Amino acid sequence: MPIVDNVSLVSPAPLTLRGRTFTAANPAVMGIVNRTPDSFYASGRFDDLGRAAAAVDQLVADGADLIDIGGVRAGQQGDWVEAGQEVERVLPLLERVRADHPDLLLSLDTWRAEVARACAGVGIDLVNDTWQSADPELVHVAAALGAGYVVTHTGGAAPRTDPDGVRYGPSGPDGRPRDEPDDIVADVLTVLTHGANRARQAGIPRAAIMIDPTLDFGKTTRHSLRVLRATAQLAGLGYPVLQALSRKDFVGETLDLPVEERLEGTLAATAVAGWLGTVCFRAHDVRATRRVVDMVASIRGDRPAAVNVRGVGP
Repeated sequence: MPIVDNVSLVSPAPLTLRGRTFTAANPAVMGIVNRTPDSFYASGRFDDLGRAAAAVDQLVADGADLIDIGGVRAGQQGDWVEAGQEVERVLPLLERVRADHPDLLLSLDTWRAEVARACAGVGIDLVNDTWQSADPELVHVAAALGAGYVVTHTGGAAPRTDPDGVRYGPSGPDGRPRDEPDDIVADVLTVLTHGANRARQAGIPRAAIMIDPTLDFGKTTRHSLRVLRATAQLAGLGYPVLQALSRKDFVGETLDLPVEERLEGTLAATAVAGWLGTVCFRAHDVRATRRVVDMVASIRGDRPAAVNVRGVGP
């Protein structure tokens, strides 16, 4: 555990996918490519296969270690997408990226086991289960594929539902949860621990199981900010932590900004998450994120500076 000015910092558990290991010294950046016409972030919409493949090329050039490919918008807005249509969106891109970048780590963003099965031939390295085991078979499919697995916390919300009247904690006199500040953190820790245990029981190695508190999903902005501050507690569970912070609503509501203007807020949240023990960061803005997480790793004392010439004598 590194110590900076007598303050102990959490050493994040390493993440290992297909023989590549990411640690506090070399955190992973996961680039986002959504094969959807209605993604919440306009610049992240890649309905055209060629544009999507070019976007992957750029993310790799900007420093992405793995690419997360999804075919369904997370929120409830937009048309419903059946499993077959989801496969039609993601599989051609996965196949093309695998051909263009054979060594690149690929993540599939889905909550459906049948979609993961349909993409089995590509060689998926990670299954990003975005809706807290809404399909309980998905973790077993990930294990069968030899892929890593992301455990998420969505407060029990069904896929593609937005939070409404969300509260956590024991019931008060009115029968509703009290929703004290630490109640959300306790729920996140409990759910992620349970999900990680399920993944281990399915046969997925501990170092290939990421836990994601899934900010915004099933949470108010107050919840998301509280959970972000608790990142060190998440890292203390002993699994690599994934933080998906990029341009989310909790950033927008905190600063009262539209999605197009949330980069600075996202990077501030990224720096805090990195300082507190996050090892993988899901991002639209890969180049900026890469620079932030590497800088934080060096400030923590985990990563040496890339160049050391200032003030160095002959």
